[in-house]
Amino acid sequence: MKVMKSEDLYLNRAKFVMKYLGVWIIFIGQVWGDLEAVSQSSYLLFTQACLCFKVTVLQVNISALKDLLKRMNDEIFLPQSNEHERILKKQAKRIKRLLMAFMISSQTTCGLWALKPLFDDAGSRKFPFDMWMPVKPEYSPQYELGYAFQLLTICMSAYMYFGVDSVTLSMVIFACAQLDIIKDKILTIKPIQCESKTERIAIIAENNRKLIECIKQHQAIVSFTELVENTYHTFLFFQLVGSVGLICMSALRILVEDWQSMQFFSILTYLSVMISQLFVCCWCGHELTATSENLHTVLYHCTWYEQDMKFKRMLCFAMMRMSHPIVLRAGHYISLSRQTFVSILRMSYSYFAVLNQTM
Repeated sequence: MKVMKSEDLYLNRAKFVMKYLGVWIIFIGQVWGDLEAVSQSSYLLFTQACLCFKVTVLQVNISALKDLLKRMNDEIFLPQSNEHERILKKQAKRIKRLLMAFMISSQTTCGLWALKPLFDDAGSRKFPFDMWMPVKPEYSPQYELGYAFQLLTICMSAYMYFGVDSVTLSMVIFACAQLDIIKDKILTIKPIQCESKTERIAIIAENNRKLIECIKQHQAIVSFTELVENTYHTFLFFQLVGSVGLICMSALRILVEDWQSMQFFSILTYLSVMISQLFVCCWCGHELTATSENLHTVLYHCTWYEQDMKFKRMLCFAMMRMSHPIVLRAGHYISLSRQTFVSILRMSYSYFAVLNQTM
Protein backbone atom coordinates (compact mmCIF):
# COMPACT_ATOMS: atom_id res chain seq x y z
CA MET A 1 0.00 0.00 0.00
CA LYS A 2 1.31 3.42 -0.95
CA VAL A 3 2.21 5.55 2.09
CA MET A 4 -0.15 8.51 2.40
CA LYS A 5 1.34 11.75 3.73
CA SER A 6 -1.31 13.48 5.81
CA GLU A 7 0.68 16.71 5.74
CA ASP A 8 0.27 16.97 1.95
CA LEU A 9 -3.32 15.70 1.98
CA TYR A 10 -4.53 18.39 4.37
CA LEU A 11 -2.09 21.29 3.92
CA ASN A 12 -0.96 21.23 0.29
CA ARG A 13 -2.94 24.35 -0.68
CA ALA A 14 -1.94 26.29 2.42
CA LYS A 15 1.74 25.47 1.95
CA PHE A 16 1.60 26.58 -1.71
CA VAL A 17 -0.11 29.89 -0.93
CA MET A 18 2.01 30.82 2.07
CA LYS A 19 5.23 29.97 0.29
CA TYR A 20 4.84 32.68 -2.34
CA LEU A 21 2.71 35.49 -0.81
CA GLY A 22 3.12 38.32 1.75
CA VAL A 23 0.89 40.85 3.59
CA TRP A 24 0.42 44.63 3.76
CA ILE A 25 -0.96 47.24 6.23
CA ILE A 26 -3.13 50.24 5.42
CA PHE A 27 -2.37 53.80 6.55
CA ILE A 28 -5.27 55.37 8.49
CA GLY A 29 -3.74 58.71 9.51
CA GLN A 30 -4.15 60.16 6.03
CA VAL A 31 -7.96 60.03 6.21
CA TRP A 32 -8.49 60.94 9.87
CA GLY A 33 -11.51 63.22 10.28
CA ASP A 34 -13.54 61.69 7.46
CA LEU A 35 -16.05 59.43 9.24
CA GLU A 36 -16.79 57.28 6.19
CA ALA A 37 -13.14 56.88 5.25
CA VAL A 38 -12.08 56.23 8.85
CA SER A 39 -14.75 53.57 9.30
CA GLN A 40 -13.69 51.90 6.07
CA SER A 41 -10.03 52.08 7.04
CA SER A 42 -10.75 50.88 10.57
CA TYR A 43 -12.18 47.52 9.63
CA LEU A 44 -9.59 47.13 6.89
CA LEU A 45 -6.91 47.97 9.44
CA PHE A 46 -8.23 45.37 11.85
CA THR A 47 -8.43 42.79 9.09
CA GLN A 48 -4.81 43.36 8.12
CA ALA A 49 -3.70 43.64 11.76
CA CYS A 50 -5.36 40.30 12.46
CA LEU A 51 -3.61 38.81 9.46
CA CYS A 52 -0.23 40.19 10.54
CA PHE A 53 -0.81 38.85 14.05
CA LYS A 54 -1.65 35.40 12.66
CA VAL A 55 1.46 35.36 10.48
CA THR A 56 3.57 36.53 13.43
CA VAL A 57 2.20 33.76 15.65
CA LEU A 58 2.89 31.27 12.88
CA GLN A 59 6.49 32.43 12.49
CA VAL A 60 7.20 32.71 16.23
CA ASN A 61 5.93 29.16 16.73
CA ILE A 62 7.65 27.76 13.66
CA SER A 63 9.28 24.99 15.73
CA ALA A 64 5.85 23.93 17.02
CA LEU A 65 4.54 23.93 13.44
CA LYS A 66 7.36 21.65 12.37
CA ASP A 67 6.56 19.37 15.29
CA LEU A 68 2.90 19.26 14.27
CA LEU A 69 3.76 18.43 10.66
CA LYS A 70 6.08 15.68 11.86
CA ARG A 71 3.36 14.22 14.07
CA MET A 72 0.86 14.20 11.21
CA ASN A 73 3.18 11.78 9.40
CA ASP A 74 3.90 9.62 12.46
CA GLU A 75 3.51 5.88 12.06
CA ILE A 76 0.66 5.79 14.57
CA PHE A 77 -1.43 8.07 12.32
CA LEU A 78 -0.75 6.21 9.07
CA PRO A 79 -3.79 4.52 7.46
CA GLN A 80 -3.79 0.74 7.69
CA SER A 81 -6.60 -0.05 5.28
CA ASN A 82 -8.55 1.36 2.36
CA GLU A 83 -11.30 2.39 4.79
CA HIS A 84 -8.81 4.47 6.78
CA GLU A 85 -7.67 6.19 3.60
CA ARG A 86 -11.29 6.86 2.69
CA ILE A 87 -11.89 8.50 6.09
CA LEU A 88 -8.82 10.71 5.76
CA LYS A 89 -9.73 11.79 2.22
CA LYS A 90 -13.36 12.44 3.18
CA GLN A 91 -12.44 14.73 6.08
CA ALA A 92 -9.78 16.50 4.00
CA LYS A 93 -12.36 17.10 1.28
CA ARG A 94 -14.83 18.61 3.79
CA ILE A 95 -12.43 21.17 5.21
CA LYS A 96 -11.02 22.00 1.78
CA ARG A 97 -14.52 22.73 0.46
CA LEU A 98 -15.31 25.07 3.35
CA LEU A 99 -12.01 26.89 3.06
CA MET A 100 -12.38 27.13 -0.72
CA ALA A 101 -15.81 28.72 -0.28
CA PHE A 102 -14.24 31.19 2.15
CA MET A 103 -11.46 32.02 -0.30
CA ILE A 104 -13.87 32.54 -3.21
CA SER A 105 -16.09 34.84 -1.14
CA SER A 106 -13.09 36.83 0.07
CA GLN A 107 -11.81 37.28 -3.49
CA THR A 108 -15.31 38.37 -4.54
CA THR A 109 -15.21 41.01 -1.81
CA CYS A 110 -11.83 42.23 -3.06
CA GLY A 111 -13.24 42.47 -6.57
CA LEU A 112 -16.24 44.51 -5.43
CA TRP A 113 -13.96 46.84 -3.48
CA ALA A 114 -11.91 47.35 -6.62
CA LEU A 115 -15.02 48.10 -8.72
CA LYS A 116 -16.39 50.70 -6.28
CA PRO A 117 -14.45 53.70 -7.72
CA LEU A 118 -15.47 52.74 -11.24
CA PHE A 119 -19.21 52.68 -10.47
CA ASP A 120 -19.90 54.80 -7.36
CA ASP A 121 -17.30 57.46 -8.22
CA ALA A 122 -17.53 57.32 -12.01
CA GLY A 123 -15.74 60.22 -13.67
CA SER A 124 -13.39 60.89 -10.76
CA ARG A 125 -10.06 59.22 -10.25
CA LYS A 126 -9.99 57.51 -6.86
CA PHE A 127 -8.18 54.50 -5.52
CA PRO A 128 -10.25 51.62 -4.09
CA PHE A 129 -9.00 52.31 -0.54
CA ASP A 130 -8.35 55.56 1.29
CA MET A 131 -4.74 55.01 2.28
CA TRP A 132 -1.40 56.67 1.87
CA MET A 133 0.12 56.04 -1.55
CA PRO A 134 3.44 57.21 -3.02
CA VAL A 135 1.65 58.06 -6.30
CA LYS A 136 -1.17 60.51 -7.15
CA PRO A 137 -4.40 59.41 -8.88
CA GLU A 138 -4.53 62.57 -11.00
CA TYR A 139 -1.72 61.47 -13.29
CA SER A 140 -1.19 58.50 -15.58
CA PRO A 141 0.30 55.92 -15.38
CA GLN A 142 0.56 56.58 -11.62
CA TYR A 143 -3.18 56.06 -11.21
CA GLU A 144 -3.15 52.74 -13.04
CA LEU A 145 -0.08 51.52 -11.14
CA GLY A 146 -1.53 52.54 -7.76
CA TYR A 147 -4.87 50.95 -8.59
CA ALA A 148 -3.21 47.69 -9.60
CA PHE A 149 -1.02 47.75 -6.49
CA GLN A 150 -3.99 48.09 -4.13
CA LEU A 151 -5.97 45.38 -5.89
CA LEU A 152 -3.00 43.00 -5.97
CA THR A 153 -2.06 43.46 -2.31
CA ILE A 154 -5.62 43.07 -0.96
CA CYS A 155 -6.02 39.87 -3.02
CA MET A 156 -2.68 38.63 -1.70
CA SER A 157 -3.79 39.27 1.88
CA ALA A 158 -6.99 37.31 1.26
CA TYR A 159 -4.96 34.39 -0.03
CA MET A 160 -2.71 34.63 3.02
CA TYR A 161 -5.76 34.52 5.30
CA PHE A 162 -6.74 31.34 3.51
CA GLY A 163 -3.28 29.86 3.99
CA VAL A 164 -2.90 30.63 7.70
CA ASP A 165 -6.42 29.51 8.59
CA SER A 166 -5.97 26.35 6.54
CA VAL A 167 -2.96 25.31 8.61
CA THR A 168 -4.79 25.44 11.94
CA LEU A 169 -8.25 24.28 10.92
CA SER A 170 -7.02 21.46 8.68
CA MET A 171 -5.02 20.08 11.59
CA VAL A 172 -8.15 20.09 13.75
CA ILE A 173 -10.12 18.17 11.11
CA PHE A 174 -7.18 15.79 10.73
CA ALA A 175 -7.62 14.96 14.42
CA CYS A 176 -11.32 14.30 13.73
CA ALA A 177 -10.35 11.87 10.98
CA GLN A 178 -8.02 10.04 13.34
CA LEU A 179 -10.83 9.69 15.88
CA ASP A 180 -13.03 8.16 13.17
CA ILE A 181 -10.23 5.71 12.37
CA ILE A 182 -10.11 4.66 16.02
CA LYS A 183 -13.85 3.97 15.89
CA ASP A 184 -13.37 1.86 12.78
CA LYS A 185 -10.58 -0.14 14.45
CA ILE A 186 -12.69 -0.75 17.55
CA LEU A 187 -15.62 -2.07 15.53
CA THR A 188 -13.34 -4.53 13.67
CA ILE A 189 -12.41 -6.36 16.87
CA LYS A 190 -13.20 -9.98 16.13
CA PRO A 191 -15.53 -12.19 18.21
CA ILE A 192 -14.03 -15.35 19.72
CA GLN A 193 -16.01 -18.24 18.29
CA CYS A 194 -13.28 -20.62 17.23
CA GLU A 195 -13.16 -24.21 18.36
CA SER A 196 -9.41 -24.44 17.98
CA LYS A 197 -7.50 -23.29 21.05
CA THR A 198 -4.64 -22.00 18.90
CA GLU A 199 -6.99 -19.81 16.88
CA ARG A 200 -8.64 -18.50 20.04
CA ILE A 201 -5.28 -17.52 21.51
CA ALA A 202 -4.27 -15.78 18.26
CA ILE A 203 -7.53 -13.81 18.03
CA ILE A 204 -7.34 -12.80 21.71
CA ALA A 205 -3.76 -11.58 21.24
CA GLU A 206 -4.74 -9.66 18.08
CA ASN A 207 -7.72 -8.01 19.80
CA ASN A 208 -5.59 -6.96 22.77
CA ARG A 209 -2.96 -5.57 20.43
CA LYS A 210 -5.62 -3.62 18.50
CA LEU A 211 -7.10 -2.14 21.68
CA ILE A 212 -3.67 -1.08 22.93
CA GLU A 213 -3.00 0.51 19.54
CA CYS A 214 -6.29 2.45 19.74
CA ILE A 215 -5.43 3.70 23.23
CA LYS A 216 -2.00 4.89 22.08
CA GLN A 217 -3.54 6.55 19.03
CA HIS A 218 -6.08 8.37 21.21
CA GLN A 219 -3.31 9.61 23.49
CA ALA A 220 -1.40 10.83 20.43
CA ILE A 221 -4.52 12.67 19.19
CA VAL A 222 -5.02 14.35 22.57
CA SER A 223 -1.37 15.42 22.62
CA PHE A 224 -1.63 16.64 19.02
CA THR A 225 -4.74 18.79 19.64
CA GLU A 226 -3.21 20.23 22.82
CA LEU A 227 -0.17 21.31 20.82
CA VAL A 228 -2.44 22.87 18.16
CA GLU A 229 -4.30 24.82 20.84
CA ASN A 230 -1.13 25.91 22.65
CA THR A 231 0.37 27.11 19.36
CA TYR A 232 -2.57 28.99 17.84
CA HIS A 233 -4.94 29.83 20.68
CA THR A 234 -3.88 33.50 20.72
CA PHE A 235 -4.87 34.37 17.16
CA LEU A 236 -8.05 32.29 17.46
CA PHE A 237 -9.00 34.40 20.47
CA PHE A 238 -8.08 37.60 18.60
CA GLN A 239 -10.25 36.47 15.70
CA LEU A 240 -13.30 35.70 17.85
CA VAL A 241 -13.16 38.92 19.87
CA GLY A 242 -12.47 41.12 16.87
CA SER A 243 -15.30 39.57 14.87
CA VAL A 244 -17.82 41.25 17.19
CA GLY A 245 -16.51 44.74 16.38
CA LEU A 246 -16.14 44.01 12.66
CA ILE A 247 -19.68 42.67 12.35
CA CYS A 248 -21.11 45.70 14.20
CA MET A 249 -19.11 48.23 12.18
CA SER A 250 -19.98 46.58 8.88
CA ALA A 251 -23.67 46.45 9.80
CA LEU A 252 -23.63 50.17 10.66
CA ARG A 253 -22.00 50.98 7.33
CA ILE A 254 -24.70 49.02 5.50
CA LEU A 255 -27.41 51.16 7.14
CA VAL A 256 -25.99 54.42 5.83
CA GLU A 257 -25.07 53.23 2.32
CA ASP A 258 -27.33 53.34 -0.72
CA TRP A 259 -28.45 49.78 -1.41
CA GLN A 260 -27.94 50.32 -5.14
CA SER A 261 -24.29 51.31 -4.75
CA MET A 262 -21.29 49.06 -5.25
CA GLN A 263 -20.10 50.07 -1.77
CA PHE A 264 -23.23 48.53 -0.24
CA PHE A 265 -22.61 45.17 -1.91
CA SER A 266 -18.91 45.21 -1.08
CA ILE A 267 -19.63 45.75 2.63
CA LEU A 268 -22.37 43.12 2.52
CA THR A 269 -20.01 40.54 1.05
CA TYR A 270 -17.30 41.55 3.53
CA LEU A 271 -19.76 40.96 6.37
CA SER A 272 -20.62 37.52 4.98
CA VAL A 273 -16.92 36.68 4.67
CA MET A 274 -16.25 37.57 8.32
CA ILE A 275 -19.24 35.54 9.47
CA SER A 276 -18.22 32.57 7.31
CA GLN A 277 -14.66 32.72 8.65
CA LEU A 278 -16.02 32.74 12.19
CA PHE A 279 -18.33 29.83 11.37
CA VAL A 280 -15.52 27.68 9.93
CA CYS A 281 -13.43 28.18 13.09
CA CYS A 282 -16.33 27.28 15.38
CA TRP A 283 -17.44 24.41 13.15
CA CYS A 284 -14.02 22.77 13.28
CA GLY A 285 -13.94 22.96 17.07
CA HIS A 286 -17.48 21.59 17.24
CA GLU A 287 -16.62 18.68 14.95
CA LEU A 288 -13.64 17.77 17.14
CA THR A 289 -15.75 17.75 20.29
CA ALA A 290 -18.71 15.94 18.69
CA THR A 291 -16.46 13.26 17.17
CA SER A 292 -14.66 12.58 20.45
CA GLU A 293 -17.57 12.70 22.90
CA ASN A 294 -19.16 9.43 21.71
CA LEU A 295 -15.89 7.52 21.42
CA HIS A 296 -16.44 5.67 24.71
CA THR A 297 -19.88 4.57 23.47
CA VAL A 298 -18.31 3.00 20.37
CA LEU A 299 -15.98 1.06 22.67
CA TYR A 300 -19.01 -0.48 24.32
CA HIS A 301 -20.40 -1.60 20.96
CA CYS A 302 -17.49 -3.97 20.29
CA THR A 303 -17.66 -7.64 21.29
CA TRP A 304 -16.02 -7.00 24.66
CA TYR A 305 -18.12 -9.65 26.40
CA GLU A 306 -16.35 -12.42 24.48
CA GLN A 307 -12.84 -11.18 25.28
CA ASP A 308 -10.47 -12.20 28.06
CA MET A 309 -10.11 -10.43 31.39
CA LYS A 310 -7.08 -8.41 30.27
CA PHE A 311 -9.07 -6.93 27.41
CA LYS A 312 -12.02 -6.06 29.65
CA ARG A 313 -9.76 -4.40 32.21
CA MET A 314 -8.05 -2.26 29.57
CA LEU A 315 -11.42 -1.41 28.04
CA CYS A 316 -12.76 -0.08 31.35
CA PHE A 317 -9.81 2.28 31.79
CA ALA A 318 -10.03 3.35 28.12
CA MET A 319 -13.74 4.12 28.42
CA MET A 320 -13.16 6.26 31.53
CA ARG A 321 -10.41 8.22 29.77
CA MET A 322 -12.26 8.61 26.47
CA SER A 323 -15.48 9.73 28.14
CA HIS A 324 -13.95 13.22 28.34
CA PRO A 325 -14.47 14.98 24.97
CA ILE A 326 -11.62 16.89 23.36
CA VAL A 327 -12.37 20.63 23.41
CA LEU A 328 -10.46 23.21 21.36
CA ARG A 329 -10.35 26.60 23.10
CA ALA A 330 -9.41 30.06 21.86
CA GLY A 331 -7.23 31.81 24.38
CA HIS A 332 -7.45 28.66 26.55
CA TYR A 333 -10.85 30.02 27.59
CA ILE A 334 -13.50 30.18 24.82
CA SER A 335 -14.47 26.78 23.45
CA LEU A 336 -14.91 26.67 19.68
CA SER A 337 -18.39 25.30 19.05
CA ARG A 338 -21.64 26.08 17.30
CA GLN A 339 -22.97 27.50 20.56
CA THR A 340 -20.05 29.93 20.62
CA PHE A 341 -20.79 30.96 17.03
CA VAL A 342 -24.43 31.70 17.88
CA SER A 343 -23.40 33.56 21.05
CA ILE A 344 -21.03 35.81 19.09
CA LEU A 345 -23.75 36.62 16.56
CA ARG A 346 -26.17 37.46 19.37
CA MET A 347 -23.59 39.62 21.10
CA SER A 348 -22.82 41.41 17.84
CA TYR A 349 -26.50 42.10 17.26
CA SER A 350 -26.90 43.45 20.81
CA TYR A 351 -23.97 45.84 20.41
CA PHE A 352 -25.21 46.82 16.96
CA ALA A 353 -28.68 47.63 18.34
CA VAL A 354 -27.17 49.81 21.10
CA LEU A 355 -24.90 51.66 18.66
CA ASN A 356 -27.76 52.17 16.22
CA GLN A 357 -29.90 53.77 18.91
CA THR A 358 -27.14 56.16 19.97
CA MET A 359 -26.53 57.41 16.40
